[in-house]
Amino acid sequence: MQRIDSPSDIQIWFANLDRRTAAVLIGLCMGVVGGVLGLAVAVANPLLVVGGVVGGLIGLYLLTSLQAALYSIILILMLLPFGTVPLNIGFTPTLLDSVIGVTLLIYLLQWMKRDRQSLKLTPVHGVILLYLMWLLLAFALGLRHAPMTTTIARQFVETLLAIGATFVLVDILNRRHLLRRLVLVVLVGATLQSLITIGLYLIPEETANLALNRLARFGYPTGGVLQYIEATPDLGQRAIGTWIAPNSLGGMLAIVAVIIAPQVFAARPVFRYRWLTFAILCLIGLALIITFSRASALALAFGLLVIAFVRYRRFLPVLALGGVLMLFLPQAQYYLGRFVEAFTAADLATQMRIGEWTDSLRLISRYPITGVGFTGTPDIDIYTDVANMYLIMANQIGLVGVAIFMSTMIGVLAYGWRAWHFARQDADLEAIHLGFHAALVTALVNAVADLYFFRLDFQPLITLFWLVVALSLASSRLALLTPRRASTESTVVKSARIE
Repeated sequence: MQRIDSPSDIQIWFANLDRRTAAVLIGLCMGVVGGVLGLAVAVANPLLVVGGVVGGLIGLYLLTSLQAALYSIILILMLLPFGTVPLNIGFTPTLLDSVIGVTLLIYLLQWMKRDRQSLKLTPVHGVILLYLMWLLLAFALGLRHAPMTTTIARQFVETLLAIGATFVLVDILNRRHLLRRLVLVVLVGATLQSLITIGLYLIPEETANLALNRLARFGYPTGGVLQYIEATPDLGQRAIGTWIAPNSLGGMLAIVAVIIAPQVFAARPVFRYRWLTFAILCLIGLALIITFSRASALALAFGLLVIAFVRYRRFLPVLALGGVLMLFLPQAQYYLGRFVEAFTAADLATQMRIGEWTDSLRLISRYPITGVGFTGTPDIDIYTDVANMYLIMANQIGLVGVAIFMSTMIGVLAYGWRAWHFARQDADLEAIHLGFHAALVTALVNAVADLYFFRLDFQPLITLFWLVVALSLASSRLALLTPRRASTESTVVKSARIE
């Protein structure tokens, strides 16, 4: 009997079988699989069985392609960011964690198979590593104030993995075409989410609420999930799409809109139809507007201004004209009124933010160096949650942690600015390089009035933030390799001529 030591041996053995034996084996396998599935449908929920089969097939496919797994992370971030696997295996992993785990598994297997020989990083990764070490120190010191729970431990580990993924992603995204395809996947995911968001906003509220309750099978909340301005239905509904909170959806849309915006004017856009790219950008902008997330809208405007000042200054008058039109359009008056209320602190949401900021400064004055950690506060009169990422960071990891974080961001942007000289001469990289860095600036501006990029229970936005950091570093690294590649090619040509 032939000895079988590997999957390739199985393939050879099966190929050498005669047709009748092969047909019997295939029929037997189909019968066993069909019987098992039939039994599962009889004793369990049919939808869970179908979902398990489909999920298993998708998982097996993702194990064959690192790029497919990476693109799946993007699509889950866009469409089902808080979804969980509809199976209880002792715990309930999220869809995002599952796909990230598959991606890391494939990456490690490539190292074990020696498909990868060296780790490609940037100088900024040293500061990122320092930031990770400080987070661990702050977490450990915070255990003095409150005990650790399973949920907090899991969320903290997920945060570390999201930040640590910058090391893996920069190593993976070492080709221009990979970055360009990723932008295309972002465009597709953002388009679908925008259509979902606008659709749920336009249909009757009861129907929208019922549709969102259907996501309970994937771990989403049930009941009255729709959101309203200042939690008052009379003031109007706020779009949430499948992101649960309107501000988190607005932050995501602002980031992806800025990534896509340079594609409208790119010399070599990732999508050939510029008019359709522009239409998609407008669609994303409309979805963002109906979230009534003022911080996200201002962050988007700032990101677009960065793109215009850095590369497309001739379009500044167009942006100015658009802003003027917004001031006079009757449909925009209520929206603009909300901004006036924010800047004059006339609305309840802004007043609550100011109160949170004041309380946060009191906490920082007591624990300025390392903060109070992530598990709880030592004093009953202070709390860590505050609608400002920099303040909640100072609360939990101290001013030293904020300084390390800001040094990291400055390092990413400085590295990107150094690479911009070469990226702008590369038609494949110019638009995506500019879009990634402008998106990072957009997120940092948005973080002034929101905390989702750091709060542990909003892992999708933490993952999205550090994904943008990784994409910025990857595009900068590729841009800086351009002169070396050109120099190498020139040397090869000269050597060929001499010969």
